[in-house]
Amino acid sequence: MLVLITVGSLVTRAQDFKTAQLQATGLTCAMCSNAINKALLELPYVESVKSEIRTSSFAIVFKSGQDVNIDGIRKAVEDAGFSVGSLKLTGRFNAVKLGDDAHVMIGKEAFHFLDVKNQVLEGEQTITVLDKGFITAKQFKKITNGHKMACVVSGKAASCCAGQGITAEARVYHVTI
Repeated sequence: MLVLITVGSLVTRAQDFKTAQLQATGLTCAMCSNAINKALLELPYVESVKSEIRTSSFAIVFKSGQDVNIDGIRKAVEDAGFSVGSLKLTGRFNAVKLGDDAHVMIGKEAFHFLDVKNQVLEGEQTITVLDKGFITAKQFKKITNGHKMACVVSGKAASCCAGQGITAEARVYHVTI
């Protein structure tokens, strides 16, 4: 069953993402952590990065007024020679109506919410990116087995996204709360 919820006046913008919590995989030493830290700091929208070597995690603070390129974060980690194990984005939301399989435009980016109850996001909230390259291969396989929509597998808008104000083949980030 596909439940579609439309959002009339969405005032949340991509630059409203204030912070992110990234967990990387493949790290073996402090030098590995340093390589990711440097790669993330080179992104024009990243203000600061604080690494936690013990957990291979990175607390990222974004620059105010800058659009955040989510795929750019993944690419920076991969270019440093590692993988993203999880990425959680925290930002401010203003009356964003959600339901399972809701497609929502946040700034210039399309987000497809998976496994969420009908609710309204208000204030500071954290979303978790579920796309390939942002979670482990085992987690991604579990998600794609549970959701048969083409966009979940490809990360690109498909027929399931039609009528949501999302252009064909546009990048769609799959997220949950």
